[in-house]
Order: sequence, then structure tokens, then C-alpha cells
Amino acid sequence: MRFLLDENIPKRVKDFLESSGYAVDYSPKGLKNRELASLAISRECILVTRDKDFANTNLYPPNQFHGIIVLDIHPPRAEKLIKEMSSLLANVKSFEGKLLVVKEGEVETVE
Repeated sequence: MRFLLDENIPKRVKDFLESSGYAVDYSPKGLKNRELASLAISRECILVTRDKDFANTNLYPPNQFHGIIVLDIHPPRAEKLIKEMSSLLANVKSFEGKLLVVKEGEVETVE
């Protein structure tokens, strides 16, 4: 699995994913959402973002992606994001074609 992190994801989350053995890249800064979406699709990466616009399945149909993870956690402290990502990775084996909206202690999955 490869992850593409939106610029709104803390570096500690990137460090956690890399230390867990995953390939991880940040998106270039300043990309518009549609550009970020295209980049994730072309690189065949799972997109990780805090931008709730990506939860709109009309704009970003999950079946076109290798996975979309929207971290809807407030406040977005790195340790909270890492805890939820760790739980998600332990419980979800396939992200292909799915939108996962992650809140503290719960995950909403849309396919």
C-alpha cells in the first residue's frame, strides 16, 4: 500500500506510516482538490486528508480511487490521528474503491 498525504496531515503521521513499513509521500503544497485527487489516482495511492470535501461522493466517487481516508478528528493532534490510523490499518485490509471517514473511535465506510 502507498499513501499520498494532503498537506494538512502532520509530519508525525507520515513518520508513523513509514515506520510501519508503508510508502508515503506528501502532495505538493498548494494543489487544488481536483489536482490532489488526480495525483492520488495517477500514482495509485490511498489519499489521506483532513479536508471534508473529499467525503462528497458526487465530487470524488470512491470507486475511482485506490482509497480515500478523511480524518475528521478534532482537535487534529498528531497523537490522535496516529491512534486512529493505527486502528484503521489493523482493521481494514482493503481500501480500494472505498471512502473511509474516520472519527474518534468510529469509521464510516462508503463504497
